[in-house]
Amino acid sequence: MTIQIEFLGAAGEVTGSCHLVQVGERRILLDCGLIQGQRTDEERNRAPFPFDPKTIDAVVLSHAHIDHSGRLPMLVNAGFKGPIYTHSACIDLCRIMLKDSAFLNEKETEWENRKRLRKGLKEQEPLYTEEDVVHTLKQFRKLDYQQKQRILPSIELRLNDAGHILGSSIIELWLEDNGVERKLVFSGDLGRPGMPILNDPALIKRADLVIMESTYGDRCHRSWEDTRSEIAEVLSCVTNGKGNILIPAFAVGRTQEILYLFTKYYDEWKLDRWQVFLDSPLAIQATEVFTHHSYLFDPEMEALWKKNRQKSILPNLHISHTTIQSMALNRISSGAIIIAGSGMCTGGRIKQHFKHNIWRKDCHVIITGFQARGTLGRMLVDGAKHIRLWGETIRVNAQIHTIGGLSAHADEYDLKNWYSNFENRPPVVLVHGEAVAFEKLSQTLKSELNADVTIAQHGQKIDLTKL
Repeated sequence: MTIQIEFLGAAGEVTGSCHLVQVGERRILLDCGLIQGQRTDEERNRAPFPFDPKTIDAVVLSHAHIDHSGRLPMLVNAGFKGPIYTHSACIDLCRIMLKDSAFLNEKETEWENRKRLRKGLKEQEPLYTEEDVVHTLKQFRKLDYQQKQRILPSIELRLNDAGHILGSSIIELWLEDNGVERKLVFSGDLGRPGMPILNDPALIKRADLVIMESTYGDRCHRSWEDTRSEIAEVLSCVTNGKGNILIPAFAVGRTQEILYLFTKYYDEWKLDRWQVFLDSPLAIQATEVFTHHSYLFDPEMEALWKKNRQKSILPNLHISHTTIQSMALNRISSGAIIIAGSGMCTGGRIKQHFKHNIWRKDCHVIITGFQARGTLGRMLVDGAKHIRLWGETIRVNAQIHTIGGLSAHADEYDLKNWYSNFENRPPVVLVHGEAVAFEKLSQTLKSELNADVTIAQHGQKIDLTKL
């Protein structure tokens, strides 16, 4: 008999989530994400899958973030023909995020190939194209939260709200082979209790094995009240709207949270002094998806949405749909708050705004989310004095503000509390984190909850029949 899980991504690192579950002759993947970070890390995306995609019966996707979904078109291109199960809101977000990922990859490959040709090197193919994404989307199958469904003769599945981004899921799997039954719970990326817009992460009572993310396993976020005060302080320190404020923001989740907060505290933060620009085509589309799934909002956001749905959520909000509209912002020297992607500053329009602003002493940059090692955002958080943009060295004179309390990831305290709700204290395997986070969370779970903790290693297999 065989009931096992093999860790093939986000094991010993944050990105590239991918775990292979085998039950008898059946094989399913939990997530299939892109590896993000430094160029050497991202080159690993071109490596063949460590399994035959044709032998995978199904994929269960926890949420739409590219480090969890971004290799799905490659999986399909390599021969996977099965269904991809996820929440309906996740499908709508994947529709725009995967196409955006393909567009960016095609452009980056085109740029890279120009350099390779000049060096006499062989051209590369993009990881996948927008056409590949269209084919992949045909294999998605939607599920609602709390809808238990048998997806294979030996596997039952139920999705629960993870509270991380719209449509994010905690995955419950009931596995059976030759009369032996085991229950596996995969946290996906867990949100934080009490945060804006979404409901708190669901609590699960029993499992035989828990696979849990550890992104912020080594720290506790600032309280929500402290975070609100910190944002207010940043906004007020720029007297009379002098200079610009740049906010690199993830298109899904973080952008919508920022707009929500600007609406809620519009008067208190004196936002009428500013012109607010949403300069991210992906975030604009994602915000539209949010409005189509408003039934997933928490009660406070739902009330605010009903109140404002007939008019602009912010009276001074400007939407930059086109490249020309985005370029026009480069002529604004003060009084603008510009929200743009990408969230880790690795691409997108935020880099253009850095080029025209970050060397100014009156510029402020607000970092609102996790910055992986090797990313431009992480360099800024770590105090870089100079950055490179399109071959040009630019001095960083702007003030960099890190608002950790806005993170969409559970922190050490939240992760511990979420796990503590398992009545039988099952073994837990930590994934999706950096070394310091793994070690700290592992020690916390062992010392405070007497948990049996394993830090996943790439390629490691765990036999659930022996638990």
